[in-house]
Amino acid sequence: MNNLDWIVLAGTLLFIVGYGVWKTRGAKNIEGFLLGSKNMKWGTIGLSIMATQASAITFLSTPGQAFLDGMGFVQFYFGLPIAMVILCVVVIPIYHRLKVYTAYEYLERRFDLKSRMLTAFLFLVSRGLAAGITIFAPAIILSTLLQIPLNGTILLIGILVIIYTVSGGTKAVSQTQKQQMVVILVGMVVAFVMLINLMPEPVTFGNALSVAGHLGKMEVVDFSFDLSNRYTFWSGILGGVFLFASYFGTDQSQVQRYLGGKSVTESRMGVLFNALFKVPMQFFILLVGVMVFVFYQFVQPPVFFNEQEVVKLQNSPLAAEFQELDRQHESLFNAKQPKLNQLLTAIEHDDQATIKSMGQQLRSLENESKGVHEQVTSLMKANDPNAETKDADYIFINFVVDYLPHGIIGLLMAVIFSAAMSSTSSELNALASTTTVDFYKRSIRPGASERHYLMASKAFTVMWGLLAILFAIFSTLLDNLIQAVNILGSIFYGPILGIFLVAFAIKYVKSNAVFVAVFIAEALVVAIYWLSEQGVVDIAYLWLNPIGCILVVIIALILQFLINRSQAVKA
Repeated sequence: MNNLDWIVLAGTLLFIVGYGVWKTRGAKNIEGFLLGSKNMKWGTIGLSIMATQASAITFLSTPGQAFLDGMGFVQFYFGLPIAMVILCVVVIPIYHRLKVYTAYEYLERRFDLKSRMLTAFLFLVSRGLAAGITIFAPAIILSTLLQIPLNGTILLIGILVIIYTVSGGTKAVSQTQKQQMVVILVGMVVAFVMLINLMPEPVTFGNALSVAGHLGKMEVVDFSFDLSNRYTFWSGILGGVFLFASYFGTDQSQVQRYLGGKSVTESRMGVLFNALFKVPMQFFILLVGVMVFVFYQFVQPPVFFNEQEVVKLQNSPLAAEFQELDRQHESLFNAKQPKLNQLLTAIEHDDQATIKSMGQQLRSLENESKGVHEQVTSLMKANDPNAETKDADYIFINFVVDYLPHGIIGLLMAVIFSAAMSSTSSELNALASTTTVDFYKRSIRPGASERHYLMASKAFTVMWGLLAILFAIFSTLLDNLIQAVNILGSIFYGPILGIFLVAFAIKYVKSNAVFVAVFIAEALVVAIYWLSEQGVVDIAYLWLNPIGCILVVIIALILQFLINRSQAVKA
């Protein structure tokens, strides 16, 4: 990065933070701080919902996911529109009618205090950990590329978010997220246009799509019913509906976005806005990743995208073995070039026989390249057991730094920072709301003044911000950042959704039965995930969402039946 990039980056971030602080200053009570005085319109709500979900991990990991596996990851979001419709019909009217500050207040009215506390606690655990990941994910990559200290990057993101979130609460979060989403969308469109223009002369956008298709990257929908396959139509529709219904309907970081709507209609329209535009946005981001893959078919990529790990290997006793693998990588790249030219010519002349033959040969060479990559990661592990051997999250940002012009690089860095800030601010705001309303105001200090709770909310925002920063500082890089967050959510969201499903739909079940059912179901979900990781069972993490939800419902029904039967016998 040069001075122009730093000016663009710093100017964008300072404008967003300054605008948020100025626009939303002076919240005078807890409703103004936590719910934005309930006067937000649907456009602000919709953009805020999208920005909350679209963290920096989305823009770092998703293109890398597409680079490696193609467009199939979009199936993860197929259940989202269905979940949004269910939310609009069932959940939003109930929350607005009851005038709740958090989703968990409803559970006390339906069950009892312990059910409310348990669910709120599960949220605090899952979202508190996720807040650390959403800071750590971009920080570790940006610090590597910008050659600045990791802890300094973490502190920069965390402190900026704390400043405007404490200043204006929910309204500040929503107002700044509008600006952040504009920066994010403009930045990604600019990156896409520049990427297409950087393709070698004979490669048009249409040709690039054809090349990607013949190399297996454009297989969007997989209708196979395979529990071990993470991304299929069925896991997206079934598992996705449960995941997104829980996330948007019971996770306070999202619920708080539409609780601030000035009416049920405004909240519904904001949620439906997300239903309409979220899947196309994810499709576009994945397409960017696929185009990066095509670009690197014609322009030689590095054998490993995390340059710091490569340098460590080059300076190790295993340097000679690495150099040999690097030569193999270059040789395979050179072997692709005549076959790519033949494929492009065959596509132009609709020569199906040659297209099929070249496609098969290119896939074979691509598999050999993957084999070389795996050998490089094995060398890294042998040299340093703590080495970061997953480089998918570095692919897109490396392309940005290496090939885009200055100024645009600064803009794309601002995209990553903005996305990190937008998600983190929502999480801190929601964590503070739940801590204040569901624990502090309800059980620790009931009956205090509005100003006292306002100051408590701000103090808890700072507390959770500092905890997220500490968690990020002591984190280590996970396999794939976007999957790590989704796995964490899938472990908790199913049982949480089960509680709310019972609360909304099954009046037969009372508090004690559902309370015990949640503990049993959560333990079983964790056990299933652990067994899957150990290879004992083969169940993709998206299926944990319906499994956890259904377990809570079934176990609660059984326990309530046994409780009723026991009471009848005693009577």
